Amino acid sequence: MGIAPHIARLRASVGHDLLLLPSAAVLPVDDEGRVLLARQRDFGLWGTVGGAVDVDESPADAARREAREEIGVEVELTGLLGALGGPRFHLTYPNGDHAAYVSVVYQARIASGVPTPDNDETTELRWFTRDELRTDPELHPFATATFEALGWIS
Repeated sequence: MGIAPHIARLRASVGHDLLLLPSAAVLPVDDEGRVLLARQRDFGLWGTVGGAVDVDESPADAARREAREEIGVEVELTGLLGALGGPRFHLTYPNGDHAAYVSVVYQARIASGVPTPDNDETTELRWFTRDELRTDPELHPFATATFEALGWIS
């Protein structure tokens, strides 16, 4: 979907200045304990499924919506893993936009559908073991910060 209308309106006023944004991430986990990540078009790196919470939307609803939009599946949220933020959750997008995220992170299982990249925000999907999360050089620093904060990797 790209940028949400309310964020586009803010950007029209503040340009590329730093915005503090609520977000949700969903970590689909399979029966083998692997987590599904998406290659993000904007950075070209592996990242978590998720995005900004829309106006009047709960973080849980945002997580489910982002799974539908980015990877084409319905998910069942199976646990709240944490609410993360701080300096490691700042991003500068390729267009120059600066954002600091406070991210509510959910574990999930795929309830229906076959994971498929949307070819808009995501270009590829892959299941990762925790060992692969520690060693993959194409893991986005935001995703690395997420997994470290959750204690999934050190």
